[in-house]
Amino acid sequence: MTHPPPLKDQFGRSIEYLRISVTDRCNFRCQYCMPLEGLAWLPKRDILSYEEIAEVVSQLAPLGLRRLRITGGEPTIRPELPALIKMLKAVPGIEDIALSTNGVKLPEQAIALREAGLDRVNMSADSLRHDRVVAIARRNLSFDPVASLQAAQAAGLGPLKINVVVMRGTNDDEVADFARLTIDNPWHVRFIELMPVGDMRDLTWEHVVPSDEVLRRVSALGALEPASGPKGNGPASYYQLRGAAGTVGVITPMTHTYCGSCNRVRLTADGRLRTCLYGDHEVNLREPLRAGERLEPLFRQALADKPKEHNLLQMQVGGLRALSQVGG
Repeated sequence: MTHPPPLKDQFGRSIEYLRISVTDRCNFRCQYCMPLEGLAWLPKRDILSYEEIAEVVSQLAPLGLRRLRITGGEPTIRPELPALIKMLKAVPGIEDIALSTNGVKLPEQAIALREAGLDRVNMSADSLRHDRVVAIARRNLSFDPVASLQAAQAAGLGPLKINVVVMRGTNDDEVADFARLTIDNPWHVRFIELMPVGDMRDLTWEHVVPSDEVLRRVSALGALEPASGPKGNGPASYYQLRGAAGTVGVITPMTHTYCGSCNRVRLTADGRLRTCLYGDHEVNLREPLRAGERLEPLFRQALADKPKEHNLLQMQVGGLRALSQVGG
């Protein structure tokens, strides 16, 4: 039996990682991610069903897809998310399923997600202080980031990664506080440079804290050594405080691109395959899928058009209004 050739883009990069947005909605309105008033939500009929998402993955897996990440919006607000995890875990060839979440619902959902087959969690947490959590998220949901992380750890969802978008004048004075979490906990804090895109441009270059500055602030706690980092597919560079249980990472979309090693594409909640987060190229899979057509030719054509690198610095973002629209 002959196997189809693996998925590669025009630059020879193997595509084995799919980020799947299951909803465009969110229970937060984070300053850098979504307008305060929200967005024009997608009609329910346009959202892929769990069965349709599983079918896309089933058609991609024989072509080399191995790793999945469930995103949103906020994926945990879509009902019965463990049912989707269970479907995806059953697809032959899928080796790893991760979840990106703001963590609000982890205390009540972590065990069910793990039992369904979820492997690990990335949690966004831009402050450890309640008043700032409320101010950044522009919602007061009585959210305790550390309690949510502890719930995920207790459920066996590891390695745990904590994503912190650093904003000058908003939370940059908490860099050391987040780094301290890695001393006694096997957690991996990743500091992400702010990306002012779409309608989020009230947050400008002046609010960006370069990764080199972040690392200098962490170094105030002690010597930093390069580290291999946790299992995953992300673009972070990792370091470790001497003797720490976890690591500190930086993700640098503004000051250093990492596109050369990009191995991912994105499936939006309404079934569009997006080959670059900040590009404008996407392919509608929903209609062919619902018509019963084979998706492989569409996958391969989309990858033939995948750009070499993003154009974020030119702020040409293909009509993107908010990161929540494409799963961040």
